[in-house]
Amino acid sequence: MGQTLIEKIVTRYAVGLDSDAKAHSGDYVSIRPGHVMTHDNTGAVIPKFESIGASKVCHADQPVFCLDHDIQNTSEANLAKYARIEQFARSHGIDFHPAGSGIGHQIMVEQGYVTPGSLVVASDSHSNIYGAAAALGTPVVRTDAAAIWATGETWWQVPDVVKVELRGRLAPGVVGKDVIIALCGTFNQDEVLNCVVEFVGEAVASLSMDQRLTIANMTTEWGALAGVFPFDAVLRDYLRSRADIFAERDKPPYTRKTVDQWYAERLTPDPDAFYAKELAIDLCQIVPHVAGPNEVKTITPLSDIQPRKVKVDKAYLLSCVNGRLEDLEAAAAVLQGRTVAPQVKLYVSAASAEVEQQAKRLGCWDQLTAAGAIPLPSGCGPCIGLGEGTLEDGEVGISATNRNFTGRMGARTSQVYLASPAVVAASAAAGYICGPADCPTTTIATEYRDKPRPSAAAGTTEIIEGFPQEVAGRLLFLPKDNLNTDGIYGKDYTYRDDLTPEEMGKAAMLNYDPDFQSIAQEGDIIVGGRNFGSGSSREQAATALAHRGIRMVIAASFSQTYKRNAFNNGFIVIECPQLVDAVRSATSEPQAQNREGEDALTLPLPGDARVDFARSVIEYAGETYGFPALGGVPQQLITVGGVENLVRRKLKAT
Repeated sequence: MGQTLIEKIVTRYAVGLDSDAKAHSGDYVSIRPGHVMTHDNTGAVIPKFESIGASKVCHADQPVFCLDHDIQNTSEANLAKYARIEQFARSHGIDFHPAGSGIGHQIMVEQGYVTPGSLVVASDSHSNIYGAAAALGTPVVRTDAAAIWATGETWWQVPDVVKVELRGRLAPGVVGKDVIIALCGTFNQDEVLNCVVEFVGEAVASLSMDQRLTIANMTTEWGALAGVFPFDAVLRDYLRSRADIFAERDKPPYTRKTVDQWYAERLTPDPDAFYAKELAIDLCQIVPHVAGPNEVKTITPLSDIQPRKVKVDKAYLLSCVNGRLEDLEAAAAVLQGRTVAPQVKLYVSAASAEVEQQAKRLGCWDQLTAAGAIPLPSGCGPCIGLGEGTLEDGEVGISATNRNFTGRMGARTSQVYLASPAVVAASAAAGYICGPADCPTTTIATEYRDKPRPSAAAGTTEIIEGFPQEVAGRLLFLPKDNLNTDGIYGKDYTYRDDLTPEEMGKAAMLNYDPDFQSIAQEGDIIVGGRNFGSGSSREQAATALAHRGIRMVIAASFSQTYKRNAFNNGFIVIECPQLVDAVRSATSEPQAQNREGEDALTLPLPGDARVDFARSVIEYAGETYGFPALGGVPQQLITVGGVENLVRRKLKAT
């Protein structure tokens, strides 16, 4: 069987494969990524690196540090944290980009760290943006980052690959943000969950690099691990233009000659490559949409929401998804000769300092500020609820960012809608959600084919020494699909490195259910819905539950990043959709009430469940439910207490 583009990239970066071996979906492989990017969370990776006994970074040119998240925080503690990160970078010869340089993902692409056919990871869930440059960008977690610093390597399970054909051509005024919002809202039944998407089709050539970066970035919100575009003439010309900029450097990351050689030798999928699913969408039928409130996959055509005149308090033109030059130019064009409505605050931040300089040189930055936009330093900021501009209780925001989860951009009672830069600018000027021009409502033509691989035959799993044969405990049902990491471990704690394990445990689930802490007991087993742990890659969403005494999480499916976080920290997670469906059906009657008189979000279930790892079954309430076997790799990680201990043993052995 042939290979997809993704499988070829993984094979290129795999370690320990036989010379004629090829990686395919489902394989566990050791990989040596080209680069690993960390941002503010570098401060948490450093002690992990030191705690595993490492004193030297294995490959100093592999890590890249970019401070971009909490850059408006000038407290003594945060400045000291930034100073420690910079000192660590200097002492180990690591590339360091200080606060104000830009968002790490933008820097990785524009400064030449990401190249076609490369495998580049980052300790952030939007590393999939690298797919716009025909690279496999996938998230790793903080523990992985420390392991890569120490050994140059990590592990990865090659996911299923989905082919997405883009047909037709975008109508005037429709942009990349509209494409990915349409994909998220149209294919919203987990069609690409935990998969890697390969974009193909005639329409790809009509998409600019900025549009591709937007689409690739938000494949995370669609549920995919990555979204990868082909290496075509558009990307080649972009890389040539970057090579011209790099030509002034003593050691440019690449030259025009290098780009042309890459293009001549570019990787492409084999004709007989296996794709788990194949999707198609006609771009000419896409119109501007708005996603939300507070749900990425709930979308409404602009023509339907505009007559409702949904009031806006704050508007945002920023982030790694829509803070580039095309985005700023589009918003500036809408605001030409207009001003931001008196009751609205419009915040603008470029994706990088270079983009901001370009915008100023071309005049669109001054157009935005003249219209009343409030400039913020180049970084993440209010997109993740940090710094100036966060939403207050009851406020409504319209944002050109990638996520609108409850509480992410401020108060839990706020509402956030996502839209393109032009819609954000028009809404800021009008004071309610609207576009720069009227647009029709259309029916988007799509196609979908599912081609799952045959299920593996059932059998007995060998249990390694030290791994439990079985675990029993009370079930806590959390009746929500797509429970994201913001809900599991909120932003108020994520970037604090001074919390004890006990304090982290007490913060678990507070943003999802304030009553969780009073209900949960030591030894409980959580039963979640589909895509448990979606959203950002914060590692504490797994470790906080372990610190709270939760034995494991059973869910219909997991975010792949959350699953990785869990096993890397010695925390068991199991996928068992049949059990979840049975529990959901049994609790379909009116639920218990919480203290506000609303349906309870955490439901203790009667009786204990028993998880048998040798037989790969869960026994509960007289029924038996199967789950995919936990083989040697996850068992070993659980047994030794996570990947840090595994790396520590490896360092001692060498």
